[in-house]
Amino acid sequence: MHKRLTWILLTVLLFFIVMSGDRLFLLFTSGFLHGISTNLFHVLVLGTRYDLRELGILAVVMLLLGFIPFLDPFRSSFGKKFWLGLLSVLSALVVFIYVIDAMHFDYLSQRLNASILNFLPEGNTSVLMVWQTYPVIKLLLLIAALSAVLIFFLLRIFIHAGNQIETAGRRKNSLSGTALFVVAALCIFGRLDQYPLRWSDAFCLGDSRLSQLALNPIQSFFSSMRFRNVSYDEQATRKYYPLMANYFGIDTTIAGKPRYSRVVSGSGLTKPNIVLVICESFSAYKSSMWGNPLNTTPYFNTLCEQGIFFNHCFTPHFGTARGVWATVTGIPDVLLDKTASRNPMIVDQHSIINDFKGYDKDYFIGGSTSWANIKGVLENNIQGITIHEQGSYNAQKVDVWGISDKNLFLQANEVLRAKNAPFFAVIQTSDNHRPYTIPKEDQAAFKIVSFPQDTLVKYGFQSNDELNAFRYTDFCFQKFMEAAKKETYFNNTVFVFVGDHGIRGNAGDMFPKAWTANALTCFHVPLLFYAPALLKPEKHTMISSQVDILPTIAGIAGIHYTNTTMGRDLLHLKDTTTNVAFLIDHDVRNIAVVSGDYLFQRQLNNNNEALVSITNNLPIPKETETAVTDQMRQLTFAFYETSRYLLFNNRKVQSK
Repeated sequence: MHKRLTWILLTVLLFFIVMSGDRLFLLFTSGFLHGISTNLFHVLVLGTRYDLRELGILAVVMLLLGFIPFLDPFRSSFGKKFWLGLLSVLSALVVFIYVIDAMHFDYLSQRLNASILNFLPEGNTSVLMVWQTYPVIKLLLLIAALSAVLIFFLLRIFIHAGNQIETAGRRKNSLSGTALFVVAALCIFGRLDQYPLRWSDAFCLGDSRLSQLALNPIQSFFSSMRFRNVSYDEQATRKYYPLMANYFGIDTTIAGKPRYSRVVSGSGLTKPNIVLVICESFSAYKSSMWGNPLNTTPYFNTLCEQGIFFNHCFTPHFGTARGVWATVTGIPDVLLDKTASRNPMIVDQHSIINDFKGYDKDYFIGGSTSWANIKGVLENNIQGITIHEQGSYNAQKVDVWGISDKNLFLQANEVLRAKNAPFFAVIQTSDNHRPYTIPKEDQAAFKIVSFPQDTLVKYGFQSNDELNAFRYTDFCFQKFMEAAKKETYFNNTVFVFVGDHGIRGNAGDMFPKAWTANALTCFHVPLLFYAPALLKPEKHTMISSQVDILPTIAGIAGIHYTNTTMGRDLLHLKDTTTNVAFLIDHDVRNIAVVSGDYLFQRQLNNNNEALVSITNNLPIPKETETAVTDQMRQLTFAFYETSRYLLFNNRKVQSK
């Protein structure tokens, strides 16, 4: 084998031994072995994959740079000095990171992450705290000693590789180098799948301690770099706490940190099944419930007439990942840059779904939950959840989003019909999304339509492809409900449908001008609770939000639950006029509240404000405008600051 390939392989092997040794050290010294309920072998294998990802990067860098003549360590004097110097620095850095990681874990029960850099501005205080808490001199000596040992072995590896006699020809060496590159690339990607290995896979273990054990501290640190300045303003949270406590009906006399937890006692008499359907891009103004002349969703419109329908429901934000987050946790995703689901520092969240005791919990998606790290959010926070995704269905993938929504619904029905226990199932659709695929197997029954371009634009669509994808959603709803009605579970099941978000666009004359001019179309979605045997038909015009869904479902089910976040039970409010919907438009960075007849918006970049009517095109009377603006400004900032706080302070209670 070529000297350089031998050198790379042995160097990577040495670092792999160091990383694996550290994980075993934590395993046996940090209490991980007490009360473990998860397969420890699976945890260690996942940890190994994280380590191999970092080592794959090292191997590729060493391989590619080694091809440069003056950086070849065995043919260039400069190359030899460069690599021995670089690897020595890398060795010291790895040892330093792993020792600091051990101290960080001992102190906070978390692997090293970039939040530690937030202490740098308070340098004197932080240094003094470290000096008084840890044996700093001994730790520095330990780091120096371990670094020296690691560098010694790296030098021995270099000498061993250099003394190797090369017998293979150039062709064989080229093939060996190519094979090494391919294997390293696979290690970097981490799996044979559509999505790479991500930090969130560690949080699919169902035990936060084991998630931390599996993580690689180098990856953990750099994955959290982008989030290190993401935090909340506790002083602002306290300022608005009385307003929010009044909104939630919380006793404000309790001392200490703001508290949002409220316990709701249920009747416990029934245990209806729950099927929550999160519908891709289910924009209100494009659908039949609001009279769109293209009549895109006639079947769903019929369901709305037979169920409890909320026609003023808003998602807090645009984007599927954010919509799933808000629905599952009850907190608007107010992070301004990356989605909350991608932030490893706030993955641990309480969800009302866990209060459905004795329920089977299932999540169905046609594609992969590795997208946007949703899998980590679900499996880390919902106890006993079973995820059904691409690869687990006996239906063919139709595009990038996996199997068709029709087949997704039918596959879900097959699973649900076999249940013996009550169930809480979430089904996430995706076909109403580019590339707007209508499966060939459904085209005859579905019947694709076509309209002139000016007609499409007038009623909110950009193309016939988009229109037909929207119509296909309705077709899939119909196929699902027709199948479900034949099952024994149907009469004891509450079906809940909500859009994950709306679509920014021109609502024309179908809504007042503010809906288009102020982008309310981006957030306005249908919300339906459908259970013909359990619920009487009702139509509500009250303002509602995605964050209200789980409390309302819990109220319908009559369960005992703890609500720790922003939503309220829509069907048990004393005064429905008080409910509001908080909105945040990440694209233009404004925050807003819809309340009563008005929308208030505040631009975060320049503090510009707007108050508009959502019921007509008339100007707001001057005598009303000032008072309403002041009131809604307070509400807007109260919801914004409270959401920021709760993202970091809504951890679930760990099961013993």
